[in-house]
Amino acid sequence: MQKYEFQAEVKQLLDLMIHSLYSHKDIFLRELISNASDALDRLRFESLTRPELKPEGELQIRLDPDPTQRTLTVHDNGIGMTREEMVQNLGTIARSGTQEFIQFLKERKDTGSAPELIGQFGVGFYSSFMVADRIVVLSRKAGESQATRWQSLGDGAFTVEEAEREEPGTSVKVYLKHVDEEDGIQDYTKEWVLREIVKKYSDFVAYPIRLKVERKEIERDADGKPKAGAEEKTTVREETLNSMKALWTRPRKEVSEEEYHEFYKHISHDWQNPLEIVAARMEGQFEANALLFIPSHLPWDFFAHSEKRHGIQLYVKRVFIMDNCRELIPDYLQFVRGVVDSEALSLNVSREILQQDRQIRAIRTFLVKKVLDAFRTMLESDRARYAGFWKEFGALIKQGLYGREEKDRKETLLGILLAASSADGQGETTLREYVQRMKPGQDAIYFMTGPSREVVERSPHLEAFRQKGLEVLYLTDPVDELWTTAGLEFDGHKFQSVGKGEVDLEKGDDQKKSEQERKEKEKSCKALLEGMQKILSEEVQEVRFSARLVSSPACLVSRDQDFSPQLDELMRRMGQKVERKKRILELNPDHAIIVKLGQSFEKNPEAPELKDHARLLYGQALLAEGSPLPDGPEYGRLIAEMMTRILS
Repeated sequence: MQKYEFQAEVKQLLDLMIHSLYSHKDIFLRELISNASDALDRLRFESLTRPELKPEGELQIRLDPDPTQRTLTVHDNGIGMTREEMVQNLGTIARSGTQEFIQFLKERKDTGSAPELIGQFGVGFYSSFMVADRIVVLSRKAGESQATRWQSLGDGAFTVEEAEREEPGTSVKVYLKHVDEEDGIQDYTKEWVLREIVKKYSDFVAYPIRLKVERKEIERDADGKPKAGAEEKTTVREETLNSMKALWTRPRKEVSEEEYHEFYKHISHDWQNPLEIVAARMEGQFEANALLFIPSHLPWDFFAHSEKRHGIQLYVKRVFIMDNCRELIPDYLQFVRGVVDSEALSLNVSREILQQDRQIRAIRTFLVKKVLDAFRTMLESDRARYAGFWKEFGALIKQGLYGREEKDRKETLLGILLAASSADGQGETTLREYVQRMKPGQDAIYFMTGPSREVVERSPHLEAFRQKGLEVLYLTDPVDELWTTAGLEFDGHKFQSVGKGEVDLEKGDDQKKSEQERKEKEKSCKALLEGMQKILSEEVQEVRFSARLVSSPACLVSRDQDFSPQLDELMRRMGQKVERKKRILELNPDHAIIVKLGQSFEKNPEAPELKDHARLLYGQALLAEGSPLPDGPEYGRLIAEMMTRILS
């Protein structure tokens, strides 16, 4: 026998489990059954290519309660574990973000509303310590003869030793705590308790969940009446507790919402009900059944992992093939959970085959259409619910707007997009609604990107648009910096950033007059523009007068073809080498500061204080758009010196 210490994070997790983190402790059995089902799935899949692993008997899960010993054992004849796998799987949590997860649970405990997030994080096994004084796991790997026994009191350590087991698979024996109804601990050796839990959480598990039950019977005659003198006898028989009905093969009208919800929780390990259910059958040349779920929220640690998370399980003829089938759903819909079952695919299908399979591509197209249709229906029928959904998943969905993969879906994706707008105080608008409100003669859909709605709303770039009553969309997700540069159109209208290029909002003769006036001002203020350009030559590529400023003295803009500063920064964070492009400093010729500054340059363009004024104006333009200062302390020094001169 060898003793091991639990990983530090596991110790903290066990402490939370043992000290009653959860009020619904019945879920420990759900998690053990789910683990057993996964082990059976893996054996079933492995045996497709390794026939020697195929078990002699039926794949099943057995519950074995012992009221005398106060134990409950969950048996399966699945893939099993080696000694090394038991030490690794039952002694550590092999996921990043564990510490954040534990802190999250502690915070939820303090508020008295701890959710059932155990399975979501992949540590469902440890939930048994909520109801156990001791746990013993006996496992033998399929294809091997040696079994291993693992046991722990949940006290920070566990032991591992060699053992015997007749067949491959795993048995988890839980030594139960005393019944405590107030603390949510039922008597898990009672038949009705086990039946109730299995029916609630695991009725749809694809393998039989069996339980030996005692029944008192008496011999009866042909009419069903007890025979005279017959004695009542106690018999023991094995009964199946779950229906094993594959929900995705049943018509939706025959399945209750509760059944769908529990199935969703089973495959997703979510603790909330799904926001939307998409049940569909693909018919024609290729056939498949699909049962998809749109979650109500992103998992708390969704962005904590570098790998892509795709939640679609692939079955062939109701045989589980693989989890996280990336080929069935694009990255921008990776939050969708569910099951796809096809009759036509081969049972020994591999990822390499999936990537080339024509049927998989057809199924993928079908699934994407059904999911996007569900989004559109939700948008049209329940705007408030859709707004909550978009807040959770909008940034992910917008990833489908750039790149080649979804070129035929971009019009559809634009149609379900929600964005904050200068025309709506705190709400959001669709592009269709924006187009309907466009001013006569307006050709483009105007937008402004930035880190937040508050920052964008204060941007000086919006001043002329606001004065003219032109609506501007506020796009504040990092992904907005990418798709808005992809040359997309909606309803024949291009997207135009109000922070790029030259802007002249006048039309016809007014436009010509405005442009002529600006040229005349630039000619008369040549000393100002040339002097500012000389001083700021390292920071900006051009200094010019602006048609977009009304009340602010200056702003920074990019050329149409250049990246915005936010996209520059995003690309660098992604490890891309991006050449930093100089931007254009636009001045408001009617602002008092610019007028005074122009007079100073006319009087003495070499005056030393003009350098400080130019740098202060450049810094102010950066701050106005929410960009960081390149040299904060230097900017602070310039302000202090100017205040000193003024006050003196």
